[in-house]
Amino acid sequence: MQMNAAEELERRRGADRRDRADAAVAAGLVAAIEGGEIEVLFQPQYAAANGALVGAEALARWRHPGLGEIGATDLFALAERAHRVSQVSRHIARTALASAARWPAPLRLSLNVTASDLAAPDFAEAMAELLAASGFAPDRLTVEITEQSLVTELESPARQLRRLAELGIHVALDDFGAGFCNFRYLQRLPLHALKLDRSLIEGIGESRRDLAVLRGIVAMAEALGLEVIAEGIETEAQREAVAAEGCTAWQGFLGAEPMSAAAFAALSRREARDCDR
Repeated sequence: MQMNAAEELERRRGADRRDRADAAVAAGLVAAIEGGEIEVLFQPQYAAANGALVGAEALARWRHPGLGEIGATDLFALAERAHRVSQVSRHIARTALASAARWPAPLRLSLNVTASDLAAPDFAEAMAELLAASGFAPDRLTVEITEQSLVTELESPARQLRRLAELGIHVALDDFGAGFCNFRYLQRLPLHALKLDRSLIEGIGESRRDLAVLRGIVAMAEALGLEVIAEGIETEAQREAVAAEGCTAWQGFLGAEPMSAAAFAALSRREARDCDR
């Protein structure tokens, strides 16, 4: 069915409004990066066996002057609309690596990687340059990918991830259990770890079935030589369960909420002093 002239005019006006809105978002993101409004927080990660601090995951927040705090999911949705994902991702990586370079070894940094990152032909080379500029050791960095970033095509992301692995960077499959759990990923990707989605963790303190699922995943990971990180630990019962079942590490509000770079640096110094006693 053909549009009449009025409908076509309204369609064009709507497209123009969206274009102007996207241009405004793009300009706002560039200004936010330059003005320091996009902050990188760090959520501590702990060894399941003994509770020692082992590193942190970098999490971005946009302190928007009008809208308040915008979390990472919404931030990247806006960046996608504005065609600024690569710019935002590299700003976050650069900022996080600069902070992590001051941490005592062997604390690790985990960085989230998007589908747009993996689609960029120069992604692995750009990451290598960022690492070299920061002085942070590649073998202390983990990049986290989600199944959602792999669903459209696998071979190109696999090539990028193999390049990262060749540099010594670890690769973790994030939110494992939240998506399709495509076991082909375990066959084709150079993985070092599985990061369990919080939905797999919530009931393990009360449900035998949930605990059996966790036990099965850990057994599979061990057979594949993969570490297992549990996300979303909020109770002591959950922490005890993931430790007893052989998970490598955990993070969640039981340990600490995401914190500023300065707060995490202070935490790492306290942990180092405690270990020296």
